[in-house]
Amino acid sequence: MFLPIGDDNHDRNITPYINYLLIAINILAFVFWQDMGYNDYVALAYSTVPAEILTGQDFATGATYVPHPITNEPVLIPGLQPTGINVYLTLITSMFMHGGWAHLGGNMLFLWIFGDNLEDEMGHFSYLGFYLLCGVLAALAHVASTVILGQDPLTPSLGASGAISGVLGGYILQHPTRGVHIWMLFIIVSVPAFLAVGIWFVFQVVNGLGALGSNELGGVAYAAHIGGFIFGLILVKFFAKRKVPERRPKVYRRFYN
Repeated sequence: MFLPIGDDNHDRNITPYINYLLIAINILAFVFWQDMGYNDYVALAYSTVPAEILTGQDFATGATYVPHPITNEPVLIPGLQPTGINVYLTLITSMFMHGGWAHLGGNMLFLWIFGDNLEDEMGHFSYLGFYLLCGVLAALAHVASTVILGQDPLTPSLGASGAISGVLGGYILQHPTRGVHIWMLFIIVSVPAFLAVGIWFVFQVVNGLGALGSNELGGVAYAAHIGGFIFGLILVKFFAKRKVPERRPKVYRRFYN
């Protein structure tokens, strides 16, 4: 068990309203727009579909039956739905949708921990621009990998992971030694950000390489994660107004029965 649960915010100077707003929008979109994940029409209409981005055309496909992985019973999978907006805008809308509560919760936890420090350095509106730009570029990285690896261009992708990966990339460059609190088994320890975020990035690379032989990449757009992280590294210096001096993180241990 390796889970970031917080970081050192002793030097934060502003209230991260944009970060809070992004978290709220993601939660509200999942609960009300996606009907807590039960509205397949929204997910299949407003996700990013590589074929649509490459051609500029809206695609709609028929429903298909696939065998359940456990029972082998046929399960009806709805096809792509008509998009009510310009298909290129799905690069934005897909950023605010999620595949389930676990997907949403994991993304929002990372955004809560790491986003506020970047907003503190960038200012509210620059941080918003950074977040959205990283998300769009991450989605385009996924589209490019779909073509390069010969994957199905009609497979939709959704989630804030690409944008949040950009936040992580910017964070590790700006705050490599800031203390990040990690829950490991029955203890909580504080480690430097380069270790906490670095382990996450290595995980993305290893899983992405391990899935190269798969047509669907296991349902996870690893290219968007890796691409978003790299773009975050590149772009953060163009958005950050200042860099806060780092302090060596203290180590905290809490034991649970």
